[in-house]
Formats: sequence, structure tokens, C-alpha cells
Amino acid sequence: MKTLYLLVPLAPLAGAILAGLFGRALGRAGAHTVTILGVLVSFLASCWIFADVLEGNTFNGTVYTWLTSGGVTLEIGFLIDRLSALMMVVVTFVSLMVHVYTIGYMAEDPGYQRFFSYISLFTFSMLMLVMANNFLQLFFGWEAVGLVSYLLIGFWYTRPTAIHANLKAFLVNRVGDFGFILGIALVLAYFGSLDYAQVFAEAPALAAPVTLICLALFVGAMGKSAQFPLHVWLPDSMEGPTPISALIHAATMVTAGIFMVARMAPLYELSATARSVVLVIGGITALFMGLVALTQYDIKRVVAYSTLSQLGYMTVALGASAYSAAIFHLMTHAFFKAVLFLGAGSVIIALHHEQDMRRMGGLKAAMPVTYWTFLLGAISSAGIPGFAGFFSKDAIIEAARHATIPGAGFAYLCVLACVFVTAAYTFRMVFMAFHGAPRYDAHRPPHESPAVVTVPLVLLAIPSVLAGWLVGRFLPVDSAWDFVVHGLVSLPFWLALAGIAAAAILYRRPSSLPKRIAMRLGPLYAVVERKYGFDELYAWLFGAGARVLGTGLWKAGDQTFIDGLMVNGSARVVGWFSGIVRLAQTGILNTYAFLMLFGILAGVTWVIWRFWS
Repeated sequence: MKTLYLLVPLAPLAGAILAGLFGRALGRAGAHTVTILGVLVSFLASCWIFADVLEGNTFNGTVYTWLTSGGVTLEIGFLIDRLSALMMVVVTFVSLMVHVYTIGYMAEDPGYQRFFSYISLFTFSMLMLVMANNFLQLFFGWEAVGLVSYLLIGFWYTRPTAIHANLKAFLVNRVGDFGFILGIALVLAYFGSLDYAQVFAEAPALAAPVTLICLALFVGAMGKSAQFPLHVWLPDSMEGPTPISALIHAATMVTAGIFMVARMAPLYELSATARSVVLVIGGITALFMGLVALTQYDIKRVVAYSTLSQLGYMTVALGASAYSAAIFHLMTHAFFKAVLFLGAGSVIIALHHEQDMRRMGGLKAAMPVTYWTFLLGAISSAGIPGFAGFFSKDAIIEAARHATIPGAGFAYLCVLACVFVTAAYTFRMVFMAFHGAPRYDAHRPPHESPAVVTVPLVLLAIPSVLAGWLVGRFLPVDSAWDFVVHGLVSLPFWLALAGIAAAAILYRRPSSLPKRIAMRLGPLYAVVERKYGFDELYAWLFGAGARVLGTGLWKAGDQTFIDGLMVNGSARVVGWFSGIVRLAQTGILNTYAFLMLFGILAGVTWVIWRFWS
């Protein structure tokens, strides 16, 4: 089986190398063939491994020892259990759908081969992360997904907005990664090992530093999974092509932080303080980022803020010790969020890259496959009973309701209120894009996307509906059907219906009511629309602050101290001393003779004084 384990990450890596280094020779068809084949092989191998794990077979071992220094072994190894096997299947399946979809979406892009190389490399990086059995390999995968996301967000590098977005993502993640590597350093310092099994076994005996380690690692998760207040980079990542937006948001980079905390569950269970922090941060992110989605008109940004909100749900589950529910929602979210992103991309293709929902409308008849798959994803996202999103989301709400650690009540209220908000912004998007009168350019009518775009949508819509029925063991009741029946009489269901009804009243038909509500709310609406001012705050505090600091160091340090005092100052001292010495250099022989006699007289006088004294 070890060969099969190696095949999972190495097949996408091989495709990335071939498309990246030999893309021109392979051509467009060759580039997408080798990368899709690599991810397909990885997906099939992952399914085989998942089936094997369900039969009770697991693996934890070393694949390659890199070096040994001072008793510390740095190695590449795999930990194959239910958590990693499930993540492998989700990552490879969503990646495979994105690869196929990309054939249609990027058909006319000059960077076609490069894009396929990047997304295949992205898949390899995420697989190395989820399969790791030690912190070194975890860090490698962590940084690799960050690097490739930087390349993909700035894929259209001739656009200033894309360069700004990938730089923003890179810098914000550096803040998170500082905490992450500090946490790993603390693990090595206290445990003397980077191996998961050894650290987890010894952790109960070293409870004192565990809280600090967990908090430091969670700072890394806040950056990678875009949790408040390190969330600002994720909406701007929409500057990349839509396929990579789907891959980042659904199955790879932003899920890395959720997976990491779930993998570190033996450590987090030793610290109620760390779990309280996780719980509160998740609740804030879920509700307040969902509210922002209600104010956005760019269809991709609405889905982006939806991702932030859903990641907040997962984080709440982690803080409530409901790790299975968090991973369950990660899985269902991967499916319905991929449908929403790729459906949005299908709309963008049809409308010649128009993303403003105010210039859409009436697309239901022109794009039936996109509409119905998008609708299924929206229903799942809203948490309607029977759909995949309902099962995982309600499991999280129940976990938050029964949690007893500090902050649990606040987090429960946040995720409960977010049910209404999620349904409202999701169906606002459905009604504005697909219903009502057409608002697009009538001279360029839309049409349904090609099969390479719609087939992945259909294949992703199926688990968006059915996945919850297949994973009943995550649910806090005896069967999935019992959970559905309970959901129909629970408060979240009625909140979701209220959110859908509100969206229908406000957006299904042209109305001035949304504008009047925004005007009535006044400054409150303005604050939410401006994303609570975090972009401006960080631009002022860090951007302008760095410029002020740089200017101060330049003027005080460089110009005044180094140039003015050390360089020019020393030159002026030498010049002043030379000017004094130059006074004695007159060029007149009588003056030189007098000075010589004066010197001789002074010397003789000094000798005589020394002799008699």
C-alpha cells in the first residue's frame, strides 16, 4: 500500500512538472491531458485508500529520512487514517472537477499550460499537507499551498489589482505563518520531536506549554483559513481566475487551517482556553462576514464572503470539540461551494466576464443547467433539511448549543443568527442573477456553457445533495432521517426559510425597498458595506505606518546619522583639521626656519626641565 500512498501526491506533481516545463511542446491539449490524468489517478488511488481505511486499516510510517541532527529526526512520512483519507478524496475530487472545468473557462487564455501546471501543483501541495505524520511535512505543505496561491491569485500579472491581491494574501499569511512556525518551534523545544504520535503521547504530561502552542498554531490557522482579523486577503483573491477561486475556497488552502486544528485535537483538548479563543473567533467570523455578503454586488465576492462565514462555522465546531462535525462541514462545504463558484464562473463566461449582479437577471431560461445546479448548491448552503449543508451545519449548531466552555453562548447566538443571514445572501444572489428582468447587454445574449463546464457542475451538485445521507455517523442522532425530521421543527430551519423569503421579497422583482432599507440603516449599512473598515485600518496602520517608519529611518537614520554624521560628518572633521594644519603651510622659507628654531628651542627646554626636575 505504501506505493499507492506515494502515488496520491506524486501523480499530480508529475502532471505539474510536465505541463510546466514542457507545456509548449505538449500544447494545450497535452497540458490539460497530463494534469487531468495525474489528478484522476490520485483520486482513484484516494478512493481505494479510503475504502481500505474504512475496513480498519491505517498507516503511520516514514517514507524518507531527510536528516538527523542532535537526536532530532527530520523526515517525510504519511499518516493514513479516516481524517486524512477523507481529505484526500475531497481534495482530489474537487480538484479533478476544477481541472475539467478549466478546459472551458480558460480556453482562450494565453497562459493555459501555466495555469494547469499551477493547479496541479496546488493539489500536490495540499495532499502533502493532509497526509503528513509530522510537523515538518505539515509546514512544507502549509507553505507550498501559500506559495502556489500567490502565483494563482496573481495569475493575470498584468493587472495591477491582481498583483495587489496576491501581495496582500502573501503578507497577511506571513503574519499567520509567524505564529504557526513559532508553535512548531515550541513543539520541538518542549517535546524534542516533530512526530505527531510522540507529541500527542507526551502532551498530557506537559500541560503547561500546551495552551501557548495551541494559540500559536491557531494564529497560523487564522491566516490560512481567513479567520477574523486575518480574513482580509480572501475576498481579494477573487482577482484570480474563477477555477482557482473555487479550488482555494472549496478544497485546498482555506481548509488547511481547519484540518490542522482537527489533526491537533489531542493538543487542543488539553486547553479549554485555546478552545474558547477558537470558538469566539469562529462565531465572529461566521456572523459578521456573512453580513458583509449581503452588501456585495460582485457575484464572486458574495461567494467569497460566504466562504469566510462557513469557515467560521467550522471553527466554532473545532472550539466546541466537535471535530467530526467540523470536518463533515468541510466536506459538504467543499461540494456546494465548488458548485456556487463554478456556477458563478459559468455565468461570468456567458456574460462576457461581467461580474456585477446588477447587470445580470433573467438567466434561468438561457442557462438551465447552470441555474439548477447553482440552485441546488444554494439550497445546500442555506441548510435546508435533506441537503448536505443542512446535516453538517445543524450538527455544528447543536454542538455549539451544548458546549460549556467560556464563549459558547456567544458563538451559539452567532451561528444561529447566521442561518438567516446565509439563506438571505445566498438567495439574494440566486434571484439577482437568474430571476427578474434581464439587465445584461441585449446585443450580446448569454448562452449555456459547454459540457466541460456543465458536467463538473452536475457531478458536484450530486454530493451537494446526497453527501449528508452518506455520513450519518457524524450526526448526534440515530439516523439521518431522524435528523431531517428534527430539523423540520427546529429554529434554524425556520430562520433559513425566513432568510429565503426576505431575499425573495427584496430581490426577486425590481424594487426600491433594498435601497430604502440601506438608507434607513445609514451608518450601520455603510460600516458593513466597507467591510468594517479593516482594509482602511490595515492600510493606515501597517501600510502608512510602514511608510512613516521607513521615512523616519531614511531621514533620521540614513540622511542624518549615516550620511550626515558618519560619512559626511567624518569628512567635515577631516576637512576642518586639514584647514587648521594648512595654516602652518605658508610656503615662506623664513616662516619654516622660524618654526624649526622654535621647535628646537621647545625640545631643548623640555629636556632641561626634565633633567633638573
